[in-house]
Amino acid sequence: MTDPLNIFDRAAIRRHRDRAAAGMDQHDFLLREVGQRLADRLQNIKRRFPRALDLGCHRGELGKILVHRDDIECIVNCDPSFGMVALSPGPRLVADEDALPFQTNCFDLVMSLLSLHWVNDLPGALIQVARCLKSDGLFLAAMFGGETLVELRRSLIEAEVKTRGRAYPRVSPFVNIRDLGNLLQRADFTMPVVDIDQITVTYPNTLALMTELRGMGESNAIHHRPRHFTARSTLQALGEFYPESTSSPDGRISAVFQIVYLTAWKKHTGQPRPLSPGSAKTRLADALGAIEQTTGAISRSVLQQK
Repeated sequence: MTDPLNIFDRAAIRRHRDRAAAGMDQHDFLLREVGQRLADRLQNIKRRFPRALDLGCHRGELGKILVHRDDIECIVNCDPSFGMVALSPGPRLVADEDALPFQTNCFDLVMSLLSLHWVNDLPGALIQVARCLKSDGLFLAAMFGGETLVELRRSLIEAEVKTRGRAYPRVSPFVNIRDLGNLLQRADFTMPVVDIDQITVTYPNTLALMTELRGMGESNAIHHRPRHFTARSTLQALGEFYPESTSSPDGRISAVFQIVYLTAWKKHTGQPRPLSPGSAKTRLADALGAIEQTTGAISRSVLQQK
């Protein structure tokens, strides 16, 4: 019986990434796009990060985007795949995202680009990230959300039922987005922010989409996955079930990737903290320029038109 906290086959993930490493430059569009959006979020933070960690670095795509920034002095690249790490620039090492070999308080910034969705123990991984961050250090990450490739996953189920009489496990158990803020706080982070973005990419057909995923190292790695290649008949049927609503006039299909961004800081005594209830020195009505009216025991503020 599989451990409920051991959903993903980490050895398979490493093999998939090793296999994809050499040709990643042909399939890195999404990594570069999301990496640039992650870098834009970092651009709004005016401070220096002498030592940063890129967790699940692939081939160092995020570091390549940030290479011209003078507020980050050193980026350490870390990935579970030897093939990916071998092609990464700068300081680098092979390590799993949920088994970090770093000492406590050694990084000013930890970043992660489209890797944490493969972690078996996300709460434990976040605790380890917080541990290796210095006080007031920043954690900034992007990961796939549960609405990623919904059309493809549903179509694969229907195609397999039609051609093989059953559907195989293909749906990764993504973390509930509403829980991510709580997970960050439980890991000793403060001021957590979770926001969502969607990126739509078009492909000539479903086979091109699946080839792209394989080229990204994103093949199915669930423990109970089928241990054989997808049958040709299933691939042919897949196009029949893929929603026509996603197709463009030229016949290309659309695939939607939901991206979840995480921003949080390690606790520090000098950080701003919310005031305790009842400690405000200014009335809300005064701040809003409103007239406060009382109806029975209920007090309410009514905005005054000017």
